[in-house]
Order: sequence, then structure tokens, then C-alpha cells
Amino acid sequence: MTVTTALRASALVFVVALLQAGVVSSTFVFGGAPDLLLVVIVALGLLRGSVAGAVFGFAGGLVVDLVTLDTLGVTSLVLTLAGFWAGRYGETTGRGRALAPVLATGVITVLAGFFGVLLHYMLGETVVAHQALVTALIPAVFLNVLLAYPVFRLVRRLAGGRLVLEPSTEVELVV
Repeated sequence: MTVTTALRASALVFVVALLQAGVVSSTFVFGGAPDLLLVVIVALGLLRGSVAGAVFGFAGGLVVDLVTLDTLGVTSLVLTLAGFWAGRYGETTGRGRALAPVLATGVITVLAGFFGVLLHYMLGETVVAHQALVTALIPAVFLNVLLAYPVFRLVRRLAGGRLVLEPSTEVELVV
């Protein structure tokens, strides 16, 4: 990843994190809110790999945690894992598949929802599981999947093309 590509992706994550904290999280459709930052992190993970996805996820989550004054680190940890999972999927199975952004966004939204509830529970915060995992998560998955492909195309245009993985030329067995 070049320096200009990294700067463009960083600026994109910062702006989307501010939008998520200020505008998008308060927009409810069918009882749930879309998670635009999660969709952008998944797209960056698919395009740039697991390490870049994890780094951008951590940075975006930290911005959201600082702006919303929520428990510091919860959103960062959830988005770090989401970016890493998306990057691993993009590096292995999802490479070259047309539906990879939609599938990855749907699955990672569900996993992030469960992981977020688990983290809040482990921290001793009160969480209504039915509200978080059924009432809010089902519309959020639907809205995130609807946003997945257009956001993926926009992120690819703004932050550069696909990750190029060079195949190994030879394998050596060390005994």
C-alpha cells in the first residue's frame, strides 16, 4: 500500500467514523440502524488485507469511542476483529468473487453484533440480549447488506484497487 493510498483510506475512515457517531447511528429504519463504519471497514479489509483491515478497524472504532464517550475500546476491538476477518476472507476464499462484499458484510455484521454483546456482558454492563440480537440486529444486517456493494465500489475508487497477493514460487520443507 502506498503512502497516498494509506492517507486516503485513513481520511475515509475518519470521516465515516464521525458520520457514524453523529448522523448514521441515530437514523433508525425498521427498528435498526445501519453501521456504515462497519461496512467501510469490511470493504477495506477485503481490498487491503487482514492487517490493514484490523488497523483501520481499530482507528475507526477508537474515533467512535472517543466521540460518543462510550466504553473506551469496545467498538475498537469489535471493528478490529471485523477488519481482520474481512481481510482474511479477502486474502483466501473471497478473492475474485463478485458477492464477497455482500456475504462478508452480512456474516461480519452478525458476528460483530454477538461479539459486542458478549464484550458488554463481560464488562458487567447491562445488555438486553433480545433487543440487541433480534430487534436491532436483524434490520441492521439487512441495511448493511444493502449498503455493502455500493460502499465497496466507492471505497475501491477512493482507497485504491484490490490487494495483490503474490503466489509463492517454491515451498521448502524444513525438517
